Amino acid sequence: MHIPPYYKRESWQRFFSGVFIGAIMAFVLFLYIYGQFYEKWVEENMELHAQIAELDRQKEALLENQKDIDEKTKEKVTVQTIDVEVENGKELRLDRLIVHQLEENIKEEIRDVVGKDIVSLSENDYFLVSTIENKTYRIDDITYRATVSKLIIAPEIKLTIKLHFSN
Repeated sequence: MHIPPYYKRESWQRFFSGVFIGAIMAFVLFLYIYGQFYEKWVEENMELHAQIAELDRQKEALLENQKDIDEKTKEKVTVQTIDVEVENGKELRLDRLIVHQLEENIKEEIRDVVGKDIVSLSENDYFLVSTIENKTYRIDDITYRATVSKLIIAPEIKLTIKLHFSN
């Protein structure tokens, strides 16, 4: 059996050369498109890896922050200092020495709250207020009564009081 010599005919030569050139062009087009898609995929992959790394760093920072906050909340916050301010010292024409002595007397009256837990103290703040308001303070033969107008319970207790002359 014999294969006919089609390669010698000009029409077949054009056909085979067209198929060959078409295959080369298709392969080049395939490489170009595949390269473009692969490049985009690599870019997206790199961006996603960068985002994952950033999110991991943020997660670690947040976990560390949460641990710090948990440790701080486990520790009880206590009262450190007491600050007393007389609101109407100028209206009563009190000099600074008397105001200072009154502030010191009030601080001495409630000095037991230093070192106490703020939460328990804030639950029982009316005891603190009644302790201050139910006592009379005597300085230079004059008796004063205090009324608490503002009480801030924090690591530093801030009291703002109004003084009244007592009979």
